[in-house]
Amino acid sequence: MTFVHDQQSLARPSPVGLQARRPTTLETAPQVFAELPHSPAAPPLPPEELASHITPAAIVAGQRFASLDVRLTEEDRAFWCFMRPRERPSFTRELLTDLAQMQRLIGDLFAAAPKAAPAPFDYFVLGSRSDGVFNLGGDLTLFAEKIRRGEREPLRQYAHACVTSGYANHTGYGQGVITIALIQGDALGGGLEAALSCDMLIAERHAKFGLPEIVFNLFPGMGAYTYLSRRIGMMKAEELIMSGRIYTAEEMLALGAIDMVVDTGTGERAVREHIARNRSRQTAQSAIYKVRRRVSPVSLDELRDITDLWVDTAMNLTEQDLGKMCRIAAAQDRFRARQAAERRAAMAAE
Repeated sequence: MTFVHDQQSLARPSPVGLQARRPTTLETAPQVFAELPHSPAAPPLPPEELASHITPAAIVAGQRFASLDVRLTEEDRAFWCFMRPRERPSFTRELLTDLAQMQRLIGDLFAAAPKAAPAPFDYFVLGSRSDGVFNLGGDLTLFAEKIRRGEREPLRQYAHACVTSGYANHTGYGQGVITIALIQGDALGGGLEAALSCDMLIAERHAKFGLPEIVFNLFPGMGAYTYLSRRIGMMKAEELIMSGRIYTAEEMLALGAIDMVVDTGTGERAVREHIARNRSRQTAQSAIYKVRRRVSPVSLDELRDITDLWVDTAMNLTEQDLGKMCRIAAAQDRFRARQAAERRAAMAAE
């Protein structure tokens, strides 16, 4: 059961051996994430063992994140990143910090690659390990707390962190990487915005999509308008944003907001098959996505300016608006608790 169905029915150190260079799309990440908690760092590889772990896949395999599963598959030439936040399946501060650290790792992998050697990978896949959920969006409890306290700057830092992360996906890490969102569950609010930052969106049939911010008198400020308007046009983007309604995967496909719908349970296989099917055209596809960005450019300044307007709007929410926001957060917590209980019961039955 997905969350939407439930609702409707009621700076880690650089890895050893890599240069400490950062991708240009993340130049502000250290400042943005200065106040966010850090995940435990993976133990560095001993120098004497470095030679046997020198491949990018081995380096990635040695990394540990509190709220991410990452791997680099040489057969696909793909970097797979699955979100698994320990709290509710939304963009917690821990998850944002892990994403920033992972993106720095990606920059380091490309910086360390010899000029004559192939790139470390050609594809980046963003998915989720949360049952029935891709990502439910912003940390609503944090939002309500900061708004009630009148703390504008932490809210602004959070928003900037979100769009900085998405912008790295949008630009292919400055390396022509093709980015794919693998959506195997509900993508709401900031979760949908994160998916839209990718070049291609592949969704399983049961997934639901929506931007519910209008329900509590706010708008989705971390990329929704920017990315949707370039995919489906401004009028359709505004209609989707202001409706607050939930869309099926088929409806999003018909709108042009996502690229492919596959049967439930076949998402990872569909991504691998897509990569294999287009292997001989990877260079051309990467160039086409660069052309897309040139014809309809997105700047980090645009994204940040919109988040600043989002913060201004958020700081003017009424207590009634915040009450609605907190009720949605509470529903997310109940959904997560029920999922945990179901997993425990399934384990006990085995």
